[in-house]
Amino acid sequence: MRHYVFKKKILYCGLFVIILIILLHPDRNARGTYEFITKENILNNLLKETASNFSSRAISDCDYYDIINDETTLPITIAEGDLIEGHRIRDGGEYAPLDCRPKFSTAVIVPYRDRAEQLRGFLVYMHMFLRRQHIHYRIYVVEQVDSRPFNKAKLMNIGAVAAMRAGYPCLVFHNVDLLPLKPGNLYACTKLPRHMSSSINKFRFVLPYLKLFGGAISIASKQFNEINGMSNEYFGLNGEDDLFSRLESHKIKLTRFEPLTSRYYMFSYPKQEQRQHRNNILNHVKQTMSMDGLNSLKYTEVAVVLHPLFTHIMVDL
Repeated sequence: MRHYVFKKKILYCGLFVIILIILLHPDRNARGTYEFITKENILNNLLKETASNFSSRAISDCDYYDIINDETTLPITIAEGDLIEGHRIRDGGEYAPLDCRPKFSTAVIVPYRDRAEQLRGFLVYMHMFLRRQHIHYRIYVVEQVDSRPFNKAKLMNIGAVAAMRAGYPCLVFHNVDLLPLKPGNLYACTKLPRHMSSSINKFRFVLPYLKLFGGAISIASKQFNEINGMSNEYFGLNGEDDLFSRLESHKIKLTRFEPLTSRYYMFSYPKQEQRQHRNNILNHVKQTMSMDGLNSLKYTEVAVVLHPLFTHIMVDL
């Protein structure tokens, strides 16, 4: 009798473990957490527009069907290597395919400070990734060189202004510690702002909460202008909640691609301390966003350098 009870307990424990594995599997959870644009509808949801000063001598337009349906996963080890020879990346980190006319121009904007080794790996990986997508793009690295607390949102504003002056219709704000894993995650803007990094390894590829809007995001330049960018007051804070609140106030919804396409690898690093006045700023977003943002942006431009792989904007805030 005792032997039977013991076997029954083992069976129940085994069933419990199996059910738990199924329930906690990242793919199952990710698909249940948010609505997304299906692969079949991605092309219809993209904003087809190139930079105002961009021209191509190619005869035919680039085709994006195979890119969007590419289900391969790029190895993270690419970040440890070097770019292949003959990459045709222009000074300032600008690239466009020669064999076809791209339909999209994207400015990738990276707020940055004190992560030189991580930045190197990011640049190598991102160029290898983006060159596969047949888009026209340029990478901007906006570095805060003063000793004040890091102000990510203000650096994003500065990068956006530089990119919009260069005529880029699509902005991608990107953390330097994030690498996209799926080539099908096209770095182009959708009609609605897109949370690109909705499935990150750190969170077991599960979206922690629906209002999360950070890491890697895309937004049309016109929409970013419409909401007056982001607050310039987030010293020591991320500021992405401010961006979400501004979009919400303007009744602009956000969108995402499916979890598998939206997978990213996040490098681990010491977490920065968040300051206490974050909630105070967020509580007054609606009252202050018309006065605090792109129209109130003030900073000192220390230097702008066109490096082989990126445009380096150094600023004192």
